Amino acid sequence: MADASSSDSDACGAESNEANSKWLDAHYDPMANIHTFSACLALADLHGDGEYKLVVGDLGPGGQQPRLKVLKGPLVMTESPLPALPSAAATFLMEQHEPRTPALALASGPCVYVYKNLRPYFKFSLPQLPPNPLEQDLWNQAKEMSLPSVPVFLEVSGQFDVEFRLAAACRNGNIYILRRDSKHPKYCIELSAQPVGLIRVHKVLVVGSTQDSLHGFTHKGKKLWTVQMPAAILAMNLLEQHSRGLQAVMAGLANGEVRIYRDKALLNVIHTPDAVTSLCFGRYGREDNTLIMTTRGGGLIIKILKRTAVFVEGGSEVGPPPAQAMKLNVPRKTRLYVDQTLREREAGTAMHRAFQTDLYLLRLRAARAYLQALESSLSPVSATAREPLKLHAMVQGLGPTFKLTLHLQNTSTTRPVLGLLVCFLYNEALYSLPRAFFKVPLLVPGLNYPLETFVESLSNKGISDIIKVLVLREGQSAPLLSAHVNMPGSEGLAAA
Repeated sequence: MADASSSDSDACGAESNEANSKWLDAHYDPMANIHTFSACLALADLHGDGEYKLVVGDLGPGGQQPRLKVLKGPLVMTESPLPALPSAAATFLMEQHEPRTPALALASGPCVYVYKNLRPYFKFSLPQLPPNPLEQDLWNQAKEMSLPSVPVFLEVSGQFDVEFRLAAACRNGNIYILRRDSKHPKYCIELSAQPVGLIRVHKVLVVGSTQDSLHGFTHKGKKLWTVQMPAAILAMNLLEQHSRGLQAVMAGLANGEVRIYRDKALLNVIHTPDAVTSLCFGRYGREDNTLIMTTRGGGLIIKILKRTAVFVEGGSEVGPPPAQAMKLNVPRKTRLYVDQTLREREAGTAMHRAFQTDLYLLRLRAARAYLQALESSLSPVSATAREPLKLHAMVQGLGPTFKLTLHLQNTSTTRPVLGLLVCFLYNEALYSLPRAFFKVPLLVPGLNYPLETFVESLSNKGISDIIKVLVLREGQSAPLLSAHVNMPGSEGLAAA
């Protein structure tokens, strides 16, 4: 009876812990025989059916027999051998047409293998032939970004063609930050120990070190905070909950804990039966917020975040934030404030009526202006279905000669437009145009037709004016479209 009562109490304790937890235990297999790290885990909808699979670059027991595994739920769906140890896995889109099924890129040894529909599609390796000139130029640009040491972790933000930042954690214990046009690192972050992970959370670089600590830095190298861990950090990854706009850092520790931090605030602690060596969070199957972990002994743990779970700073602490208990420094009521309050209380009905009257007048004036614009064709977009046109004007140049480009488009889906004219109205004392009136060619539906002309500024005093552009139908005096072009001042004449 005593044994039965103790077992019942243990079961009740486990149920209460699960009820208070933010996670649902979906699956745990200590004999899954998966040995990998976070960079070799990827989640993707490989078949375009809305069900996400887990791609694992498995190192194999003892680093022997590396394999590519694809898991559906708790089961291994496919498995294929790899020629060398994998180092990273990522999914990307290769095609634009529907259904847009992603391809898989796997780095293994000196090659990058691309799989499509889980079958080998491309193999990229160091080419023996002379490189393509465009590729050679790109490699030369990449070569100009030199680092003092070998990078082990990379974190990139931005776009390559516009602006980007690259943070590289190197083996010399430093983090170097490069920008798009910099040949050498712009900033350097000196760590007191070797880095074990690098994650970007919004604009903060979170670095894990071998001193069992997490550090937060800005992109300019300024240290923001430091958090000490109770054990060594074995794995790090990003937790991003799109439904609540949450980004946090997950850290797997050697003592069997997985800690979740937002900045230096502890949000949650997960206890696992074995030390976690890899972490991956995202959509798995048809669940949006799934946490996948592999352990040091080759086990697989899958947890699902509850839909009602809300992460609060301080772990499991709930209640109002501490700032709510602080008293506000409310200024004293002045005599003017009291008088205005009394006036609003006594004349509240009259003030509301005056506000409503002004609001109705504003709406009436806006409606009249809109009606006038439609009747006089002052809008750059045609309001009639018979003449579906759109006009856009652009001025280029510093003066005294400007280039005026009109972009005229037929927005109809099937019917072309013919027999249009373009007319310019301007002050002849200020401007001169070679043609103030010309015909428009046939407008094919959907195409944008640029119509170019040159405008000569005649004033040497830097005076500018408006040029009116009218689009008319042959035989009609009322314009279909009109646009007012605000001409800039002639900087060429002003400089002279």
